[in-house]
Amino acid sequence: MERIRLIFESIQQVVGNENLSVIVLTDEPRQRAISVICDEQMTRQILFRLQSPDKAQTLLPESLLQMLTGQYEMMIYGVHDGQYQVVLSDSGFECSSRIRMSDAVLLTIISGYPLYIEENLMRQQCYPFDQHAQGVSIPINTIDMHRLNTALQNAIEVENYELASQLRDEINRRKKNSPQH
Repeated sequence: MERIRLIFESIQQVVGNENLSVIVLTDEPRQRAISVICDEQMTRQILFRLQSPDKAQTLLPESLLQMLTGQYEMMIYGVHDGQYQVVLSDSGFECSSRIRMSDAVLLTIISGYPLYIEENLMRQQCYPFDQHAQGVSIPINTIDMHRLNTALQNAIEVENYELASQLRDEINRRKKNSPQH
């Protein structure tokens, strides 16, 4: 399995929604990027560590990391119901646990543990990285159902029917693949 190491690039607030931010992760050459939606609470946690790393040293996650022995890594292996699927593993793959994508980003920031993505998934989810870009892309398949429905209503209101069609197709695809159907 080919994999790509991801590097934290930035976190940016979503214009018009102070409760959401977008995390940008790039490959090591900084040619391709993926975007991850992040809630307000995790945004605060990440920004605090970026702005005041010395003050964060006595917080619980940092304290627990100091007690851990061994090496760990995280792997993004899929997308399900609008969420990236991530597993945290020890270096021998003897112990592993699924974690949220935003937690994986926080963990890589505070620990330096590598965060990888499968090459095929990266190809499906990435966009060309431009450090001077004014905005970022968010793949539709990484948006939760509530936000998809809200985006659909907004697209219809502004008469962006191409986007509305794409959003509707993603909603229908998820409904068709849900266990209830």
